[in-house]
Amino acid sequence: MKYIDEFNDPQLARRLLDEIRATATRPWALMEVCGGQTHSIIRHGIDQLLPEQVELIHGPGCPVCVTPLEVIDKALEIASRPGVIFCSFGDMLRVPGTDRDLFRVKGEGGDVRVIYSPLDALELARRNPDREVVFFAIGFETTAPANAMAVHQARRLGLGNFSLLVSHVRVPPAVEAIMTAPECRVQGFLAAGHVCSVMGMAEYPKLAERFRVPMVVTGFEPLDILEGIRLAVRQLERGEHRVENAYPRAVREEGNPAAVRMIEEVFEVTDRSWRGIGRIPASGWRLTDAFRAYDAEHRFDVSGIRTEEPAECRAGEVLQGLIKPTECAAFGTTCTPRTPLGATMVSSEGACAAYYLYRRMNAPAQQAGGAQEQEVAPVA
Repeated sequence: MKYIDEFNDPQLARRLLDEIRATATRPWALMEVCGGQTHSIIRHGIDQLLPEQVELIHGPGCPVCVTPLEVIDKALEIASRPGVIFCSFGDMLRVPGTDRDLFRVKGEGGDVRVIYSPLDALELARRNPDREVVFFAIGFETTAPANAMAVHQARRLGLGNFSLLVSHVRVPPAVEAIMTAPECRVQGFLAAGHVCSVMGMAEYPKLAERFRVPMVVTGFEPLDILEGIRLAVRQLERGEHRVENAYPRAVREEGNPAAVRMIEEVFEVTDRSWRGIGRIPASGWRLTDAFRAYDAEHRFDVSGIRTEEPAECRAGEVLQGLIKPTECAAFGTTCTPRTPLGATMVSSEGACAAYYLYRRMNAPAQQAGGAQEQEVAPVA
C-alpha cells in the first residue's frame, strides 16, 4: 500500500538503526508526544532495537488518556439523563469515571452511541428533533477541525438540539509544562505529525530555542519513527536545537490554513486540566461566545462536578514520562483492559494498553549493549 509498505522495509530499518548506533556517543532521552507513535514503537520493538545510549520516553500524547476525570463524570451525568442521545468515539466508553463508565450507563438504559464522525451526531440531531444529541468532543488539534465544523453546521442548519461536551487540548503548552517540571529528563522531542499537518510548525521553534531541545516532526510507521530518532540524535550530538520536518509527505510548514481558520472561528484558547497531570495554562480550547449555545456543559448545568483521582493509579506519572507502565504495581494485576484504573489502560493510544497488548509485562531494564546484537525483526 502506497506510503505504508515502503515505510515498513526491514532492510532500511537496519540501515537507520546502524546510523543511530554510529551517531550516538552519549546517553540521550527522547520523548514521543503521540500515543499512536507509542503503540508503533512498542508493537515493532523499536525501543528494544535502539542502542543503549538512546532512551524513548512516552509522553502525554493520548487524547483519551488526558481527558480529566471530572469531564468523564460530566459525560456520565449527561448520558444518564432521559431524552439524551450521547455520542462518542468507541475508546471513550471504557474510560473509568469515579464509579462507572459509559458502557455501564448504556447497560443501565442510557442512549449511548458509538459514532465515527461528529457529523454523524449532527445527522442524529437532524433526524431526532425531539431529543438532545451530545457529542463528546475530545482530542488534540487533530480532531478539532471536524468538531468545529459540526458546530458551525449545526448553527447554519438551525439545529437547537445539538451540543458538544468539549475537552480539547493543545500540544505546545504541554511540551512547555513537561520541560519546566523539576523531574524532566527529556532532551529532545518526536513531534506528532498529524497535529502538525493541521496546525503547522510555527509554535515549535520558540520551544526548541527556549529549552534548547531538538524537535523532529515525525510520522507513525517504523521508518518514520527511526528517521525522527536519527535526526534528533544527530542534532543532540552536534549541540543543535532546531525544528526539523521528517514527515514532509503529510506536513507543511503552514499546516492546513482552512482547518486553522475553522478552529479559530469556533474555539478560543483556555486553561485546561489534564488527567493525572493537572491544570496547564492555555492548553485547551472552549467554544467562543458566538457558539456558547452549543456547549453541553452549560446546557446541562454540570460545571460544578469535582472529582479526585484514585491513589493507586499512576497513569499521571506514565503520561508525564516519569515511569514506564510496568513500574506501576497495579499494571497487569488490579489494572487490566477489563478492570482499568486509568484511561491509559483502555485507550487505543494509551501507553499502558500498548504494553499490555504487546506483552511488555516486565519492568524495563536498560539493554546494556544487547540491542546491538539483536537481529532486526521484520516490521509489518
